Amino acid sequence: MKSTSEATAINIGNSKSVSATTKATQHPHAGMKRGLAIFDFILRLLAIGAALAATATMGTTDQTLPFFTQFFQFQASYDDLPAFTFFVIANAIASGYLFLSLPFSIVCIVRPHVVGARLLLLICDTVMVALTIAAAAAAAAIVYLAHNGNANANWVAICQQFDDFCQSVSGAVVASFIAAVLFMLMIVLSAVSLRKH
Repeated sequence: MKSTSEATAINIGNSKSVSATTKATQHPHAGMKRGLAIFDFILRLLAIGAALAATATMGTTDQTLPFFTQFFQFQASYDDLPAFTFFVIANAIASGYLFLSLPFSIVCIVRPHVVGARLLLLICDTVMVALTIAAAAAAAAIVYLAHNGNANANWVAICQQFDDFCQSVSGAVVASFIAAVLFMLMIVLSAVSLRKH
């Protein structure tokens, strides 16, 4: 078994001998920080699933209702509304970021006391949670109007006619809010990991 401490003797002149001892020490909270980094990696994988599900569901949502003839039809699609287009773009950006952040999360697992990668993840996660919540909130407002309408503005609810469309976009909004909550948990984990003691 190899010893963790080594002694080195340095002779200075004939009368004095100086002895120096080195010892490798482990960081006191390495196990806890590694556990937090592993949990962060798992949350990133879950958030990728939620953000991709929101993007794919909203991006493929389309419903057409025939009216009298095949030449005169009512159609509802996500790209008819700018809020839904913003939703798809924002969640696609969040999905791409989450995928690209996985190597940095792995670095934080292998080297739990590295500060640069953890700080970079904290800053980028904060930007992504703002983007994801903004997109989800904008889409949620439109979904609310689609379900309930607004009598004061003379907007009628369309979900009685376009029920498949409304169910799909509602599911996409829920998935996006789940991704935002996972981003918030990742921010808290990064902040706890960056604490000194």
